[in-house]
Amino acid sequence: MTVQTHGPGRVRSTEELKALADAAGVELADATAEEVVAWAGETFGGSLAVACSMAGDTVLPHLVSAVVPGVDVLFLDTGYHFIDTLVTRDALAEVIDARIVNVLPVQTVAEQDAQYGAKLHDREPALCCQLRKVEPIERELAGYEAWVTGIRREDNVLRAHARLVEWDATHQMVKVNPLAAWTFDDVITYAQTHGVPFNLLLTSGYPSIGCEPCTRPVAPGEDPRAGRWAGLAKTECGLHL
Repeated sequence: MTVQTHGPGRVRSTEELKALADAAGVELADATAEEVVAWAGETFGGSLAVACSMAGDTVLPHLVSAVVPGVDVLFLDTGYHFIDTLVTRDALAEVIDARIVNVLPVQTVAEQDAQYGAKLHDREPALCCQLRKVEPIERELAGYEAWVTGIRREDNVLRAHARLVEWDATHQMVKVNPLAAWTFDDVITYAQTHGVPFNLLLTSGYPSIGCEPCTRPVAPGEDPRAGRWAGLAKTECGLHL
């Protein structure tokens, strides 16, 4: 499969980008989500991309596109999504001023099965995530200077200290997390108030939604991400490590 990237390319040096991230991390430490997005839009313009899983983060492209019309919204089309997730993607595209970019792995699911065997996600979930999530997003992000994510501090201990703006050493770019301080209820309230399409699985016991084979409902009182890779030590796909 030939995979096309969409970013405009980077103009600033790594040192310049890191300096921007470090300064903004301090200056915007107590800012609202809207203030953080306004800074990102003014600073990066077309070199800003939004990452959206079409799960609990559809409010994110809604926020950003209001400030940066036509912004690229990157959706990892892994080939394993719930139908609800794909429906949410299509519904969101109808109500925001943004370009939904389907980021694809190099191989289709069938091609991956042919090389590695069926259900790689059951046998080697880390490798499956690497092939279908990490490598595609790394390739795509190389064309932007900053990306906006929907990670929230309450997600898990690995994200508990996420800053609103920080340096992403893995991708060598600025990482903007305007929803870091939000709760799950904040997300739902925003979606309902502004008429933002949201994944209906969120109200059906799935507070954290990934690929269908690797996601189960969460019982009352369980950690919100307990349904991701249940029974395994794995808690992250690798995008935010």
